Amino acid sequence: MKYYSTADHSNRVALKTAVLEGMPADGGLYIPEKLPKLPDNFFNALPDMDFQTLSFEVANILIGEDVPEAILRNIIAEALSFETPLVDIEDNIKTLELFHGPTLAFKDVGARFMSRLMAYFIQNDDRKLNILVATSGDTGSAVANGFYKIPGINVIVLYPAGKISLIQEKQIATLGENVTALKVNGTFDDCQRLVKAALVDADLQKSQMLSSANSINISRLIPQTFYYFNAFRQLPDFQSKKIAVCVPSGNFGNLTAGLMAKKMGLPVHRFIAATNINHIVPDYLETGIFSPKVSIQTISNAMDVGNPSNFARILDLYGTSWTDIRREIWGVYFSDDQTRAAIADIYENSGYILDPHGAVGYLGLKKYLAQHQELDSGIFFETAHPAKFKDIVEPVIGASVDIPERLAKFLQRETLSQTISGKYGEFKAFLLTNPNFR
Repeated sequence: MKYYSTADHSNRVALKTAVLEGMPADGGLYIPEKLPKLPDNFFNALPDMDFQTLSFEVANILIGEDVPEAILRNIIAEALSFETPLVDIEDNIKTLELFHGPTLAFKDVGARFMSRLMAYFIQNDDRKLNILVATSGDTGSAVANGFYKIPGINVIVLYPAGKISLIQEKQIATLGENVTALKVNGTFDDCQRLVKAALVDADLQKSQMLSSANSINISRLIPQTFYYFNAFRQLPDFQSKKIAVCVPSGNFGNLTAGLMAKKMGLPVHRFIAATNINHIVPDYLETGIFSPKVSIQTISNAMDVGNPSNFARILDLYGTSWTDIRREIWGVYFSDDQTRAAIADIYENSGYILDPHGAVGYLGLKKYLAQHQELDSGIFFETAHPAKFKDIVEPVIGASVDIPERLAKFLQRETLSQTISGKYGEFKAFLLTNPNFR
């Protein structure tokens, strides 16, 4: 399988190059040259598979020729050592709980897969691989912990000062070892801009081996297709039903993975892109105009993105056709007040505790199903454990949220982050002068 750049389809590389470069020099994003349809017998057997087995089958059809089967099976077994259960919320609404990994966020799936794939690719390289990652919350903690103490790899995490939760910061900035945390005076978009600039900087490329760990890296995106198939595996008679999937969205990697899964044959009737008031993509779906803006801080901070990178992949998947994209995706957005109200209502009615991102997903699905009663059911993603947002959730539900032990341990650790401005020159100098990154 080759991977081409969204900016230049003639720029085609092997998986190893796409993963270790992270982002092509032309400023595009890598995407598989084809998304093969999975055979009927795969879908017929899907209900009887476990998460690891179906994940191997999906991965093997995309990247099997680039990684030996035994290595790929081992990567998946190590990375996906937890489940993603489908849980009933209302009669026709279920949530896919994606927070059962080590850092209690959906990004554990992609980060753990990516770290092990990268370790395989660099095992015979004398140079260290420096991973750059911008985060608006959960990406940084998942990547930092996924790569923690992986030999031959450094991780540099950039996060916006004062715009992520305390627990998220503690998960990112207390590890040390091969993980460096940089607190940026700016927004997530500033962090992302610094990372993108560094990845295509000729001076840095000469002195260092750089890659990315955001969903701009294809090795983060591919494993996120797995849990879409795992969701449908848990639905009885899914092949005969009309099912909508609502994805709370920020940088749009999660939704892009779902679109890829559908092109591989997963029978998703419609996707709902639910955002907070950073509604760049819902506006595009309404008007056909993509107009990035400075991101606005909300209580669903992982979705505070004003210029979502993966939109380039969505455009590419549908040949830049607004009509085709609108046929596949319905967009909607909600305010913080609406998000809080949803958390309160679900807790009062069922005792289930949503995090702010899951609440946005619930609202989006609920609104879509109310307008499309021909659908049988819908799934929304619960992308993070509510304990990661205790300060938001507890006042809303009037009750305490238990902190799982693996999360509580981070709160006792010392924060080790360094503060930098949003100026690229300062970030570049930091990378060039740090002897640990060579």
